[in-house]
This record gives sequence, C-alpha cells and structure tokens, in this order.
Amino acid sequence: MPQPILVNVTEEIVRGLVRFLLFGPEYQTFCHCENCEMNIVASALNKLPSNYVSTNSKRDDVFKQLNNPIYISIVNKEIIHAIHRVGKLPGHE
Repeated sequence: MPQPILVNVTEEIVRGLVRFLLFGPEYQTFCHCENCEMNIVASALNKLPSNYVSTNSKRDDVFKQLNNPIYISIVNKEIIHAIHRVGKLPGHE
C-alpha cells in the first residue's frame, strides 16, 4: 500500500510559478529574498482554491488536470497581484 501523503497541488504549482516569474526580467526591481518569496506564495494561495490529495498517483492526476493554459493564466494573475501587494509592503526593511 502506498505511503499516505498530504499535498496541496495548487501550492506546488504556485511555488514553481512564483520562482519563475519573480526572477524574470519584469520583476528585477522587486525584493527576491526568501521572506518576500514566501509572502508572495502565501498571498497568492489565499486567493486560489486548494487542491489537496493524499497519494502520489492522485497528485499526478490533479497536476495534469490543473496544468492547462486557462488555470495557469488564473494562477499567474493572482501571483502578479501578490508580487505587487508584497512589493508595496515587503515586511522587512
């Protein structure tokens, strides 16, 4: 029997896209510290629905289902808003 896990597939997608967008040319002037990156991830995740799974096979199925242009566009929009929210109030000096 496979080992049970608890994974939010949305979180995995958001973390990857935040890293990709934050280090792209459009956001070079924004803070790239780990604290700001996690604040961006948290802010975006608070606006998106969770997609928890309890097995690796379900994780793979949900990831394939969510990895489509429409969903990625929605996630990117929330991440961009989160980057700007955190950029205004980064939470550090």
